[in-house]
Amino acid sequence: MADKIYVVLDHNQEKIRPASLEALAAGQQMAAQTGREVHAVLLGRDLSAVAQQASGFQLASVITVENEKLAEYDPDYFTAALASRLDSDQPQIVLFAHTYQNIDLLPKLAAALRKALVTECVGFRKDDSGSLVFVRPMFRNKLNADVRVQSDFPWLISVQGGAFSADSLVQGSAPVVSQKADLDSVQSRRRTVETVPAAKGKVDLSRAEIIIGVGRGIRKPENLQIVRELADALRAEIGASRPVVDNDWLERERQIGSSGQTVNPKLYIACGISGAIQHLVGMKNSGCIVAINTDSNAPIFNIATFGIVGDLMEVVPALTKKIREQNG
Repeated sequence: MADKIYVVLDHNQEKIRPASLEALAAGQQMAAQTGREVHAVLLGRDLSAVAQQASGFQLASVITVENEKLAEYDPDYFTAALASRLDSDQPQIVLFAHTYQNIDLLPKLAAALRKALVTECVGFRKDDSGSLVFVRPMFRNKLNADVRVQSDFPWLISVQGGAFSADSLVQGSAPVVSQKADLDSVQSRRRTVETVPAAKGKVDLSRAEIIIGVGRGIRKPENLQIVRELADALRAEIGASRPVVDNDWLERERQIGSSGQTVNPKLYIACGISGAIQHLVGMKNSGCIVAINTDSNAPIFNIATFGIVGDLMEVVPALTKKIREQNG
């Protein structure tokens, strides 16, 4: 059996989706630690543009699997095409981004192959015997579990958004291997009536270079004004932890974390955020993290680049004043 890692990439015909770039980064890191080859896999129709993007990374190959029936996502066609490819190629590990599409696809694919599936992985490591151990959250992200797979290969693994950084991807020049999927005997059990693009909110935090995250330490919505003033001075966007959104103090589109947006700005200022793992998975890959909290033992300080132990109601106005002085 070839020692191969496959990374199946979500795309929109032209570009690889950001979550899949993170999964590809996980694949490169896993390959480096285990001595396996990593290959990218693309399903669809007319894949030349997205295949060219994928070929710019350090990979053993980019495999395109094309068929007219793969032009739009359909679980029956995608399952059949992937199951055939995996049965033929026999990779050991197959990585996917933990997207809504793959949440739908992966249980079907695992059942068709009768193979193991581990979802929402946030990390991996080798144990004393050299076997891979996968780390995934459980109990609503309150704990991390170590998962050892004991079934035959291939193992199907989904990678949680924000767990790996696309910025770590190693560039290269990979050959493109084009293949056709034989789906003539496959019947879909659904019919696509219309594909409607998801409505975009007013705020796309994934593009922001500076984000000020607000947690329950803000105490009451009236206090948000000091954060808005700091955001104005820094030309930053404002994000929020789940408690702030649940209290309707800020819009849901500003929520950061496992049930919100995943961000990696150059600067993230956490104001009154304790650092629950649900929030950390959405922002831990930020370039520089500044944490402001009255609790010196708050988990947010474990990942912070700089920490300020103090009351944000005093620290934030002082910080805003200093920045405005610097800006003139």
